[in-house]
Amino acid sequence: MSYFTDLALQYIDGEWRAGGGSWDIIDFNPYNEEKLASITVATVEEVDQAYRAAERAQRAWADTNPYARRAVFERALRLIEEREDEITEAIIAELGGTRTKAAFELHLAKEFLREAVNLALRPEGRILPSPVDGKENRLYRVPVGVVGVISPFNFPFLLSIKSVAPALALGNAVVLKPHQNTPILGGALVAKIFEDAGLPAGLLNVVITDIAEIGDALIEHPVPKVISFTGSDRVGKHVATVCAAHFKRSVLELGGNSALIVLDDADIDYAVDAAVFSRFVHQGQVCMAANRVLVDRSVLQEFTDKFVAKVRGLRSGDPADPATHIGPLINASQAEAVTTLVDQAVAAGASALVRGTATGNVVAPTVLTDVPADSPVLAQEIFGPVVTLLPFDGEDEAVRIANDTPYGLSGAVHTGDVERGVRIAQRVHTGMIHINDGTVHDEPIVPFGGEKHSGVGRLNGESTVDAFTTYKWISIQHGRSRFPF
Repeated sequence: MSYFTDLALQYIDGEWRAGGGSWDIIDFNPYNEEKLASITVATVEEVDQAYRAAERAQRAWADTNPYARRAVFERALRLIEEREDEITEAIIAELGGTRTKAAFELHLAKEFLREAVNLALRPEGRILPSPVDGKENRLYRVPVGVVGVISPFNFPFLLSIKSVAPALALGNAVVLKPHQNTPILGGALVAKIFEDAGLPAGLLNVVITDIAEIGDALIEHPVPKVISFTGSDRVGKHVATVCAAHFKRSVLELGGNSALIVLDDADIDYAVDAAVFSRFVHQGQVCMAANRVLVDRSVLQEFTDKFVAKVRGLRSGDPADPATHIGPLINASQAEAVTTLVDQAVAAGASALVRGTATGNVVAPTVLTDVPADSPVLAQEIFGPVVTLLPFDGEDEAVRIANDTPYGLSGAVHTGDVERGVRIAQRVHTGMIHINDGTVHDEPIVPFGGEKHSGVGRLNGESTVDAFTTYKWISIQHGRSRFPF
């Protein structure tokens, strides 16, 4: 089937249908700007229909034997494996991902589906003691009901599945809104796979739309009890505010400005490899990417020479070419924003050891040094192939620079002494940090999330159970209580 023609529809209550809005979202290939699909947006009324369908379907699904629920995810996993070549081509076409990036995304998507198979059986109840004679306290884990999921454009297939699959496995229903730049991979394709895997109608609904059409209807709606959002901290703050006003739980996976720290005893060649991958994978459009590479001044020259040489060897261009390392940014406005940021940094005094130019939406890598301390390039998340090299003198200064950001998502420390690295890692204010590795990691059972502006809450493993279930206390008085009146 052709994903971009056959799936350019809304998916509500098990039915593929056109949206009822008065305008279309146009899905473009970011490399060659070919039109992939035209999708009429969903309206507020259709968002309501999706949530009501989810609410109706969820009750029976929660009562379904978890072993039966588990079978759906086993079939979904097999379908992804069977369609891997087609999905790879879709990743290249819709978001400009290279073949390496597509393989990375698909590998993780399959791993998270395998974890969803196990999650169906994970919730466990407890019996707790009571100070009251004759009382038995039972604590049940129950689904929250309906979960709203808003996924981003950079890893749309993976990051939709990462919330959708566990939410469903734990007995919930889901309404998914993908990013408007990736409506197929982030939404329609996910629905198609679960439909083909035998998920009952109504449990997963996909609404392809935009806030220009629906405003805050997706998060204000009374049905969903949890909103799982992945995206920028600016939008995440708004989502959290609206959720709080409506007494909803929000799980926020937001942006980052990660630091990769290279100490004086690091393996320089290895650190260079880790830093280049951590910054330039998927054109730098990764929340965990190493925006800032901090290098001890005693090894700065050696590291810089080798780092610059490796960056100059990266090939930019057509993401369909297996030799390409750097494909296009997601759209023209993002390419322009990254180019402007570099121009402003250089105009303010930064030096460009490598100065990438833009060809369409393909922006070649830039390496900046001597960046003024007040430069925006140091403070903000850069969703593009731009990196800053920052020297430091001693561990205390490295920690100070690493923490000098409103974000706290990921990071890395390179050193010949693992425990030294751990001591530094414990001082960096971030949700995740890796010793002698890159900054870009995600694993199905390890809590994933950030501190400060990088998010609220965690996903993966037991953290996902916490996110998408709630406790219910049922007490039983086997004797007779005594009441004061």
